[in-house]
Amino acid sequence: MISPQAIIEEGAQIGKDVTIGPHAFISKDAVIEDGCVIMQGAIIDGKTRIGAGTKVFYHAVVGSIPQDLKYKGEEVELIIGKNNIIREFCLINPGTEGGGGKTVIGDNNLLMGYVHVAHDCKIGNGCILANAATLAGHVELGDNVVIGGMTPIHQFVHIGDYAMIAGASAVSQDIPPYCLAEGNRAKLRGLNLTGIRRRLGSEVVNELKAAYKELFLSGKPLQESAQALLESPSEHVRKLAKFVLETKRGIPFRGE
Repeated sequence: MISPQAIIEEGAQIGKDVTIGPHAFISKDAVIEDGCVIMQGAIIDGKTRIGAGTKVFYHAVVGSIPQDLKYKGEEVELIIGKNNIIREFCLINPGTEGGGGKTVIGDNNLLMGYVHVAHDCKIGNGCILANAATLAGHVELGDNVVIGGMTPIHQFVHIGDYAMIAGASAVSQDIPPYCLAEGNRAKLRGLNLTGIRRRLGSEVVNELKAAYKELFLSGKPLQESAQALLESPSEHVRKLAKFVLETKRGIPFRGE
């Protein structure tokens, strides 16, 4: 299941039932866990760990050095979890010393063609990044986030669980969990109702609708509303309020 035309450096750790196509390259510091598929022409570079069952498609470049002028050759790492799909021509970089030295991607994510994940990013589980979505350095995505195609995300932006960013947007501020954002520059347009209905049910939707209205539509001071919502019996409302209170880059209200 490993092509004789593949290039695998001595020292690479290859698990069981791994498929590696012709002209793929695996670096000496790479760890490829059981059941992975590395397709023709893909490059697994540097100190990169790829979790079991992950598929890396044709000509993706995974683990090449950070695109950061501060990088001076120090040891850095890329950690990718289980059962991810990394499609054609994706580019994923490891961390930098200034960001803790690691880029980390969780489990069960889909990165479509030409997606870029820059240095020191953190991606949760179950996310979908559509074609040519671009994450700058130090971006954090929670779980079950959807990023539309051709959408760039600014450095240090944090996007919460179950959020959705529409295609061809440009995100420069934090997007709270459960919310939908769209535009250039992206602003909140409401809740990601499709995503939360599908996964969390109608009761949670109603709780979050009331919380969203209180936070973003009531005209009250945002921090004051968020602080009050920390007392909510709903864990989802508390998560939303906590995100608002902890944002570093601010939250883009509709109409601002």
